[in-house]
Amino acid sequence: MRIGLTGGASTPDKIVKQARQAERDGFHALWYASVVTGDPLVAMALAGRETSRIELGTAVLQTYPCHPLLQANRAASVVATMGRPGFTLGLGPSHESVVRDAYGMSYDHPGRSTEEYLTILGPLLRGEDVDFQGQDWSTRSAGRMTPLTHPVPVLLAALSPRLLRIAGELADGVVLWMAPPKAIETHIVPRLSAAASAAGRPAPRVVAGLPVAVHDDLAEAREATAATAAGYAGMPNYQRILALGGADTPSDAAIVGDEASVRAQLEALISAGATEVWVNIVPVGDTREARVASLRRTTSLLQELLD
Repeated sequence: MRIGLTGGASTPDKIVKQARQAERDGFHALWYASVVTGDPLVAMALAGRETSRIELGTAVLQTYPCHPLLQANRAASVVATMGRPGFTLGLGPSHESVVRDAYGMSYDHPGRSTEEYLTILGPLLRGEDVDFQGQDWSTRSAGRMTPLTHPVPVLLAALSPRLLRIAGELADGVVLWMAPPKAIETHIVPRLSAAASAAGRPAPRVVAGLPVAVHDDLAEAREATAATAAGYAGMPNYQRILALGGADTPSDAAIVGDEASVRAQLEALISAGATEVWVNIVPVGDTREARVASLRRTTSLLQELLD
């Protein structure tokens, strides 16, 4: 099984240390939120320079605050600093509460905005000049794009039918959060795969992210995962994907249980159509010693499942 972990720490030095350890432990990827160290790209570039194999991806950077030409040039800077392949650009339109309330920007047409964004970004990352005039995004890029030293795959945070169609047509796949296996199998993969096939693109990646805790007390484990996922409960996009997956709350979607149960649940994600898993390990316990033991137990099982 191809398994990545949530990346991030309080300082760039700690992020580099984490990446080295994850690579030594055999994990395939680390996925970084947009808030890591304020902006994760500098720390990711440093971590990529100090590792040799592990994939480092954003999950995700918001599209609205950053023009696609600037975003493409930021990606070029990261891979040049890393000096190797392995950087993946995960993007998404975020949520109305963030874009309108935090940034003071319109969120009237997130689907159209995302489609125009990737229409510009994709060719730029392939080394092509772009002359595009859209309703939300436009560019005349000639001479303004830094050449990429290594390819940069693009994954879209797509849950709705329109964004899944856009991901299949214009991206390399999707990076998901809080999508249960049933939602992946019946909603995400059919739409994504059909769009990619119709566009003549390769089979898309499906990175499935969920909280995971190996623990014998299910109630305690779900309580711990609920504490880390409370912010998602009120967001409409997550409410819809949870409902499609048969889960009432984010903690219902979390993968918890003993080793055999967690193994079976992770395998169910792959059987549903995920190509890989992004695990947010949630420590469980009332004391530091208990939480460390829980973390080690979960990590040990994940290592057993690695390809």
